[in-house]
Amino acid sequence: MKVGSAVQETADGTATIDGVTETTCAPAISTSEPSNAIRIERDSIGALEVPAAAYYGVHTARALRNFRITGATIGQYPALISALAAVKQAACQANRDLGLLDDRRADAIVAACVELRAGRWLDQFPIDPIQGGAGTSTNMNANEVIANRALEILGYPRGAYSELDPLDHVNLGQSTNDVYPTAIKLCLVGHLRNLIAALGRLADSFERKSVEFADVLKMGRTQLQDAVPMTLGQEFGTYARMLREDRDRLDEGARLLLESHLGGTAIGTGINGHPDYPELACAYLREFAGEPIVRAADPIEATQDCGAFVQVSGILKRVAVKLSKTCNDLRLISSGPAVGLGEINLPAAQAGSSIMPGKVNPVIPELVNQVAFETIGNDLTVTMAAEAGQLQLNAFEPVIIYSLLRSTTHLSAAADTLATECVDGITANREHLAAGVRRSVGLVTALSPYIGYAASASIAKKALKTGAYVGDIAVADGLLTSDQVAEILAPQRLAGITAQPDAAS
Repeated sequence: MKVGSAVQETADGTATIDGVTETTCAPAISTSEPSNAIRIERDSIGALEVPAAAYYGVHTARALRNFRITGATIGQYPALISALAAVKQAACQANRDLGLLDDRRADAIVAACVELRAGRWLDQFPIDPIQGGAGTSTNMNANEVIANRALEILGYPRGAYSELDPLDHVNLGQSTNDVYPTAIKLCLVGHLRNLIAALGRLADSFERKSVEFADVLKMGRTQLQDAVPMTLGQEFGTYARMLREDRDRLDEGARLLLESHLGGTAIGTGINGHPDYPELACAYLREFAGEPIVRAADPIEATQDCGAFVQVSGILKRVAVKLSKTCNDLRLISSGPAVGLGEINLPAAQAGSSIMPGKVNPVIPELVNQVAFETIGNDLTVTMAAEAGQLQLNAFEPVIIYSLLRSTTHLSAAADTLATECVDGITANREHLAAGVRRSVGLVTALSPYIGYAASASIAKKALKTGAYVGDIAVADGLLTSDQVAEILAPQRLAGITAQPDAAS
């Protein structure tokens, strides 16, 4: 099964993934022990109490004490847990192929990984996404949950690590420093795919409005001043094209993340690893993820370099900036409704004031603006965290992936909300727009090639002073005939939809 894809379920509540059948109706954690029962586990620091019913172990319990920042947990990011499980399963199957792990243990580890990839046991990943240790706690959490679930599958109690150990077996041939970066890249690719799809849906919404408004003439503006005519359809079509450009950039960014340096272990040199392991593990991961993952050309470089995250973050910032600018435009051209620009109407989402009856605010564009501000701030976090890496490892990848997952998740939701709750319901004030074009002095720009710049400027001054239509002034001044004005100022020509008449005529 691809990471993040749906599980194929049957009527009896089972699912098949990678040829392994498992029960998708997950039972609650065993309650045979009293709710306050504990077990004692030990690490290199010493002994620590762990809830007897927990699949996690001592390293996770210690991380729970150390890292209490966001109030979130890594289990709230299913794609991250699925990616970690895919990496662990790829490692396990590679180790089995190499004769480093026996079939009995490997089968149990694979079964546990399959369950995690199917979305089970997320509550057993309780640690904070922001943590010291370059992601070590996240890797340890995965090792422990997989080990204890595998022990249970084999018929042993949780914590019976002499039979199957989180480090000696689940983490065999691995280091946090090759597992964690590979997993977070794979997770981020899935989130980028979701965002690409959401931007596509929003672009389609703008495109539909572009077609609907293709015949609605309006004044374009530069520096908030009247410029030259265009159609409302052209304006909305531009928003669609901007979004599609960003989708292409995001797809390019995702390809930068499809790199595995599994087998690099601690710093990329491959210490304690089998020479054939990197290729095998990468091949399995490629199969599980359904993505064209390749081995890192230089694992030492890949272990310390966060350049791909910086580039992806920059693309997300670009998306945010352009979305925010688009929402600024929607708020501006819908302003009023009586004494603003009032060119379009946004669908009413909610009452706008506790004191002004009947007021309706552009709350959906405002929401998107705020998501954009957050994303721009997250980009600075990613930039500083990537810069802060030292020598052979960057210890700050946890805050990098936390920031990027928030940006991608929130941008995806914002794009979908903007499409369904705002853009799809926009209507045009056609008569108001047509009247605005007729009274705008910007029309003299279209006359300039036929009567000259100076004469056009004179007409503009008269129009501003009297409020008269510039075409009528040109006829009254003997500069053009009525037929010439009608041809030059035809709406289709003003918007550049058809060719302009020959100025020499």
